Amino acid sequence: MRRSPILRIPRPRPRLAPRAGVAALAFVALAASAAAQPARPSLPDRMSDSAFWALINDLSEPGGFFRSENLLSNETSFQWVVPGLQKISHPNAVYLGVAPEQNFTFIAALRPKVAFILDIRRGNLLEHLMYKAVFESSANRAEFLSKLFGRPKPEHLSGASTVQDLFAAYGTAPADSAFASRTFLAIIDRLTRTHGFALTADDIRNIEWIYSMFVSYGPHLTYSFGGGGGFGYGGRGMPTYAQLMLETDSTGTHRSYLATETNYRLIRDMQERNVIVPLTGDFAGPKAVRAVGAWVRERGATVTAFYTSNVEQYLFQQADDWRRFFQNVATLPLDSSSVFIRSSSQGMWSRAQSPNSRQAELLCPIGELLRGFNEGKVLYYGAVFETCR
Repeated sequence: MRRSPILRIPRPRPRLAPRAGVAALAFVALAASAAAQPARPSLPDRMSDSAFWALINDLSEPGGFFRSENLLSNETSFQWVVPGLQKISHPNAVYLGVAPEQNFTFIAALRPKVAFILDIRRGNLLEHLMYKAVFESSANRAEFLSKLFGRPKPEHLSGASTVQDLFAAYGTAPADSAFASRTFLAIIDRLTRTHGFALTADDIRNIEWIYSMFVSYGPHLTYSFGGGGGFGYGGRGMPTYAQLMLETDSTGTHRSYLATETNYRLIRDMQERNVIVPLTGDFAGPKAVRAVGAWVRERGATVTAFYTSNVEQYLFQQADDWRRFFQNVATLPLDSSSVFIRSSSQGMWSRAQSPNSRQAELLCPIGELLRGFNEGKVLYYGAVFETCR
């Protein structure tokens, strides 16, 4: 029989106690069950030295071969994408990139919680560890450049100096072998003793060679190491370190990681907290890219930007490497704002940007590329630029 909705039958009070007790017990049991479940990890604000070193080893693949051991970018338009990166920055972002120092500028723009720098060359990992030690031991940009290039700091330079003043001073300052030797020993001491990183004897010799190139050429260091040369650039027409740092975005604004103390301190702070993580790995390899993706996904975050430079150009030259790379990218946790940062030789797939352009720097939606790949529309290198802006 259906009860009348207006008919209310009072229940005896004694029955309330056991029902409340059952509810309370059920709540306690539910809370205990929830407490027993391991909490989902989140992106760390800081990693211990041991966790940082373990992550490098756990996510990396064995080092491989690339045709040059470049210690510096040659991409003059790299700052043009900074305003676009700033628009997609969010608190749970993870950055993934390749190669040396240009990553610092992109990281300063995106402000990710964690950054991974992945390169097939172990030498790139070691160069980033060298940078890490120099960042951590330098309170400002003037001190940083002094140690990076093995030149005592001119007295008139400080954290308030402009990027133009910094490179004007260090561009003419001679290297000091005694100062550089002390700095190198301090770099190795910081990495091996302060941090406890298990560098091998070969690792230390490689860092010594890398540092010697920075000291030998100073701010005139280029992609191909040499200084001087035609067209106002270094060897083989490559821009020098100083010239790259003095480039601007499309509005004439200096955007490099050394343009301001704010940019510099952001990178230094992340280095001190062990959240810029260099790795060795092949874009088309079976482990590194996927391992980064799994680590990020487990922490409920997304890869917001992936700087690939022009690596895809080489992947399309090696059988199915490009397919394997895009299959790896498809395993990354992404969102609608996730982009590739790509470098394109001017006159090929893009127009010149910087007045000194050797190439153009472009932001390209990752989701659109993956859709095109799945539909069989990405079959040659030029196709990866069809969705770029």
